[in-house]
Amino acid sequence: MNSKLTMAQRAGSMIALLALVAGCASNETQRVDAPSSSKPSAAPTSSAASNSSGRYAMSGDAYPLEPPDVTKVPDAEPRIEQPSRSGNRPSYEVWGKTYHVLPDATGYEKRGTASWYGEKFHGYATSNGEIYDMYKMSAAHRSLPLPTFARVTSLDNGRSVIVRVNDRGPFHSDREIDLSYAAAARLGFLDNGTGSVKVEAINPEQWLADRGRVGSAPAQPSVAETSRGESSASPAPVQAVASAPPTSAPSSQAPATQSSSGQNETGNETGDVVYLQIAALGNPEGAQQLQQRLEGEQPHAVRIMNDADVYRVQVGPITSGQELQARETLRQAGFPQVFVVR
Repeated sequence: MNSKLTMAQRAGSMIALLALVAGCASNETQRVDAPSSSKPSAAPTSSAASNSSGRYAMSGDAYPLEPPDVTKVPDAEPRIEQPSRSGNRPSYEVWGKTYHVLPDATGYEKRGTASWYGEKFHGYATSNGEIYDMYKMSAAHRSLPLPTFARVTSLDNGRSVIVRVNDRGPFHSDREIDLSYAAAARLGFLDNGTGSVKVEAINPEQWLADRGRVGSAPAQPSVAETSRGESSASPAPVQAVASAPPTSAPSSQAPATQSSSGQNETGNETGDVVYLQIAALGNPEGAQQLQQRLEGEQPHAVRIMNDADVYRVQVGPITSGQELQARETLRQAGFPQVFVVR
């Protein structure tokens, strides 16, 4: 009898212990890694990093929900530019580790692992004060000066792209470069998440000379960089968006279109005006339908900017005094997430 009671007591104690352990486990904050279709984040895996900034957590980055065809997105075209006013400190610290920025990119060549970053960072400020557009040929690098043009070649299939480095990262020690969604798609490693690559910095002067073109004076830093001043190495969040932001100006190859009201939208209006971008779509019909809807629900003109078959729907021009009211009107019309294009 005593033996049976002792066994029962032990069994009961074991059940209670298991329940206690299960309860502790269920109450513990757990990190859920992104699915295989998502990009491994350019952030450290430590819990401190995850807790200090959700934007750098391992989970959350992913493919765009309805990605346009990016196979026609052209390479970044090397040009002579001044160093960015932001993002070029000689050294900076991320998660307790110090990184050093090269004084120039001359002769830089290295092999390593490339990853890509997408939806989670789309529409946020890069380290040099620009806006990350995952449908452009751009990249993040820990030590190359900003901006740097670089050729990235897949060691798995031989494909090659030219990107413009305008951001810092990746901060995984085993990775060499973080590519935009478009660049990774063209290199063919979106599904794998990473790929083996060779990174070669491009000398813009030599690149232009080899093609019989005369290099122009260095481009001035963008308005965004001037307004931000010197920033930290990590990109600072601006406004989270659900559509694809353009670079500081539409590509010179992108044809201007007319709004359905007949106004010619060249993007060259003078004065302190902005455009509010609503969406970036992969087909012109959808963009035109959205344009017509927007013109019926708010007072401003609506333009469609086509760049490599990515159709960006933008409301404007809008003066600084009109911006708040325009945002509120768009919010009431069902478009709470917009971002400014200058």
